[in-house]
Amino acid sequence: MDVEIRTIAEDEFEEFLRAIELSFSGAGTPEDVVRERLVAEIDRCLAAFDEGRIVGGAMAVSYRFTVPGGAQVRAAGVTSVGVQPTHRRRGINRSLMRAQLEDVRSRGEPIAVLYASEGGIYGRFGYGLASFLGEIDMEVGRSTFISGYRPTGRMRLLPRSEALPLMRPVYDRAQPRRPGMIAMDDRWWEYLFFEGEKDKDDPTFFAVHDTDGAADAYAAYRVKHDWTDSLPNLELTVRQLVAAGPQAYADIWRYLFDIDLVRRVKAWNRPIDEPLFSLMEEPRRLRFRTSDALRVRLVDVPAALQARGYVGDGRIVVDVEDAFCQWNEGRYALDVTAGAATCERTDDDPDIACSVADLGATYLGGTAFRQLHRAGQVTEMRPGGLARADALFASDPAPWSSFVF
Repeated sequence: MDVEIRTIAEDEFEEFLRAIELSFSGAGTPEDVVRERLVAEIDRCLAAFDEGRIVGGAMAVSYRFTVPGGAQVRAAGVTSVGVQPTHRRRGINRSLMRAQLEDVRSRGEPIAVLYASEGGIYGRFGYGLASFLGEIDMEVGRSTFISGYRPTGRMRLLPRSEALPLMRPVYDRAQPRRPGMIAMDDRWWEYLFFEGEKDKDDPTFFAVHDTDGAADAYAAYRVKHDWTDSLPNLELTVRQLVAAGPQAYADIWRYLFDIDLVRRVKAWNRPIDEPLFSLMEEPRRLRFRTSDALRVRLVDVPAALQARGYVGDGRIVVDVEDAFCQWNEGRYALDVTAGAATCERTDDDPDIACSVADLGATYLGGTAFRQLHRAGQVTEMRPGGLARADALFASDPAPWSSFVF
């Protein structure tokens, strides 16, 4: 392969973005460059050059990421990965992934996380499917809540400039409680709710719920108008909805379902254990569909396993296969006391054997080792090994990230 893999220079960023857009058969705008520049870290933008022209690339951003037990772990958020159609099947993406994971390791980040445009790409690089997301398509006329629900607090519909400062503390309260959520900083908050010229024709509305004067839930949403035969048939799409408590959560959804003229409410990227199931009188009316979501890659197995919390006390030995990052390959003893773990290499007989991708799939507690065993992915080496592993790794709530990067 006569393609050079290297970090881009500052003045190559715009070309880098255009090349990635072409990889997805798209075309960016000057506003897209402005938005992406808010979060881009130039020294983490890897590009593939063929005769001086960028033909593919991969970017990573620095995150702090909630894991079971509530710890905030450093992670590389992998995004903008693509190779142009003219250069497929030449090993370029593999070279990009190797260079990126070596860089992640050198920075001391124990895990890398991503959302895949195609699920089949990243398993061979050690990424395991660690969470699922849900999609809602609800006719509001059948959105009755169960008996006993009573609204509380106050709803306000606010302009962006007033809403965002109230929304941020709500997110910051909710984020440490759910594995998979990313700690927000100012650059990502601006990126998430960036508004450009094209957004003026499709504005985002911001609704904030407060209780006793303190904001505790918010929803950002768009509304598509349809007045066929002069009849209102509006469709509301939730961009993001976050609540800091169960009552505020119920109230913000009730607000969305009760907006005048709206016939249908849609939401994408909702947690797989969405509490709406237990609020709805007819939960099947949610038309809840699931899809694969966050993928996790353990870059430093012992550091990653020590960073998360566990349930109770116990010990398991895991034999880990990692052909792509061979520094991980080997056998590890995980010793847990009162939910905290130490993890070291060992020569002891293993309880279970699995790939590093399987370990990534179970890392956030959204997938059990026994599930993967039933799919033929994890091997039980000693009787009871799977049950012991699942007992230690159990976590609630289900992993979820409120935005896709």
